Amino acid sequence: MTPAEAPATTLVLPGPDTPVIPAHRIVDGYMGPVARYASPAWPLIPMNANPGVTHSTIHWPLFPDAFREEMRLAAWTLVNGELPSVFLRERHPTWRSRQAPKALCQTIGTWARLAVWLTDRGITTLGDCTTKVLGEYGHHVRDSGAARITVHSGLSSLTRLWVFDQLSGRPSGIGCPPWETEGVDDYLPPATAGGENATEAIAEQTMGPLLVWAIRTVEEFSGDILAAWAERNRLREAATANVATPASRAALRAFMDRIDVGQLPIPTTNWLGRTTPAGAYIAALTGASLNHVYNASRDRGWRQAALRRPGPCPLSVPISGLLGGTAWREAIDYTEAAFLMRQLGTACFIVIAYLTGMRPGEAAGLRSGCCPDAEPDSAEPQGCHLITSTVYKTARDADGNHRSEGELRDVPWVAIAPVVNAIRVLERMVPYGELLFDHHAHDLRGTRAGTGSLTVHTLGVRVEDFVTWANEEAASHGLVHEVIPPDPHGKIGTERFRRSLAWHIARRPGGLVALAIQYGHLRTSVSAGYAARSRDGIHDLLDVETARATIDTVADLDADLEDGIGISGPAARRAIKAAATAHQYTGNVITARQARQILANPQLAVYDNPNTLLMCVYKRDKALCHRGIKDAPSLDQCAPTCANIARTDRHAAGLRRRATVLDRRAAQVPGPLGERLRSNAGRLRDLADAHRRTRITVQDGTG
Repeated sequence: MTPAEAPATTLVLPGPDTPVIPAHRIVDGYMGPVARYASPAWPLIPMNANPGVTHSTIHWPLFPDAFREEMRLAAWTLVNGELPSVFLRERHPTWRSRQAPKALCQTIGTWARLAVWLTDRGITTLGDCTTKVLGEYGHHVRDSGAARITVHSGLSSLTRLWVFDQLSGRPSGIGCPPWETEGVDDYLPPATAGGENATEAIAEQTMGPLLVWAIRTVEEFSGDILAAWAERNRLREAATANVATPASRAALRAFMDRIDVGQLPIPTTNWLGRTTPAGAYIAALTGASLNHVYNASRDRGWRQAALRRPGPCPLSVPISGLLGGTAWREAIDYTEAAFLMRQLGTACFIVIAYLTGMRPGEAAGLRSGCCPDAEPDSAEPQGCHLITSTVYKTARDADGNHRSEGELRDVPWVAIAPVVNAIRVLERMVPYGELLFDHHAHDLRGTRAGTGSLTVHTLGVRVEDFVTWANEEAASHGLVHEVIPPDPHGKIGTERFRRSLAWHIARRPGGLVALAIQYGHLRTSVSAGYAARSRDGIHDLLDVETARATIDTVADLDADLEDGIGISGPAARRAIKAAATAHQYTGNVITARQARQILANPQLAVYDNPNTLLMCVYKRDKALCHRGIKDAPSLDQCAPTCANIARTDRHAAGLRRRATVLDRRAAQVPGPLGERLRSNAGRLRDLADAHRRTRITVQDGTG
């Protein structure tokens, strides 16, 4: 649509009581209020069926007075109208006729920033915001320091303002953005890395103990925590229902006398930052009414004594979970049951988010019953658990517009045992068919009304809290080696789990989730499950991470060869040839398309295998790991006689170090086992000696 073209249809003017959101755009099942046109705030929740996102609201008092009503009309038109097809025909396919609620709110927020900028320059109406003025604003945004993608999105929002102004019943006459006629490049900053592919993976030293603590919480501590929560609720309900009787008064008096005579600690809780007697706990133990406990505590001076003699409120729940071979708690306290439930829910999220590769919003949208018990077959006697989930980010209707209610994923996720266990724990926390992360079940203080799951932002905050709690547990049990160190790239959040899984699959031989192996019962390869899933869930991300690993390997090899390091093995010369191409791939792989090009290049098929201290320069017809039927090696099945093997001086030095360790172990183990260790050490030294005899270098001309 050019500036001279008129829009196909215009909308009638709304009145003060006109609903902001038309009935046909209210999601199924929403029964709440809908804001009116003149309302100071427009909640967009009636349009949003995604349970895992923060609900967006437009607040009109934040807009400059001079522009508020013009912007209000344009925003109402944006919510109620659609971009005309004549406009969309000239746009990139990512343009849609309507926006999702979150995008709507972001678009209108961009308009508000324009209004503030115009006001500062003495402009008080959109009619005076000409093409020239918009060009000046575009340069202002370009030079603001924002990322290219952010600036581009903001300029697109201003284009929407121009189009929807023409669609309104009372156009303001804002000028056509100059980037519509001149092109957008002059209004954008230089391109920088961004998006999911640029997200840093969680550091190994952080992800390892974090995953261990999450799985431990789910599988060792969950039974105790759930039982404690049920007992805490039972006591609270009993305390609320108690009625004062002579027997309950006597029981309370005897309870308080015993504590006062012995000057014992008083059962306490923290209420609004103050230590105070735990009234509900005491009432439940004695059968007294809450009011009776309150009065007795006042009369006996327990409110002041509690500050000097604070004591626990242990629940009579047997502890079965172990930590380091001993019970992880002597007892769970009445006052910490809710806190531990929060950590348990977070642990379940960490396990699911990391060990499936789901986007956090998809994990937040899982429901009880999403992972039925597996049905065994002849191929898999134990059965294969599948997770049915709802996709939100990429859900589109027939016209290509975003569907906030999402759509069922075509191919289910494959669930390994820890994920199934986490889902089963969550299913004990919510009714059947409800959201696994339903905020009513997980936000135990009841701070938010309405339906939906914990938001992705809230889950991110809870992941950081979980790290703090796990480290406190590690410190209190003397498990210094299990402390979760800070990640060098900042907060863990929720978005980085998916990228981290791709990193560990791509850079760990055989697709092992190597970090989980630290936890004994996970000593198994899960590569098959991830392979089945990768075509659907994180295929592009796996390609990107595998390509990055390949480039890192050839670049490191090239640098080593230039420094004079030697290389040996039947594939040594092929490795040198591959390393010579490293200079073509400076910088990081950003896009999935670039990654596919690199992975399709047979000269770059170089894989470092730190477990076996060798390098695989892969050629399918020479591979012994799987008889040449795959396009990538099985690095957990390296054969010592394979023609694809190469070793550098670094690998040889590693062989000698490993041999020394085996000799030390052999000295402490008598009999056949010691002999076997010494034999293995000798074999490793023979490999290192063979490398020394046959190594070639680039500098001396033997490469």
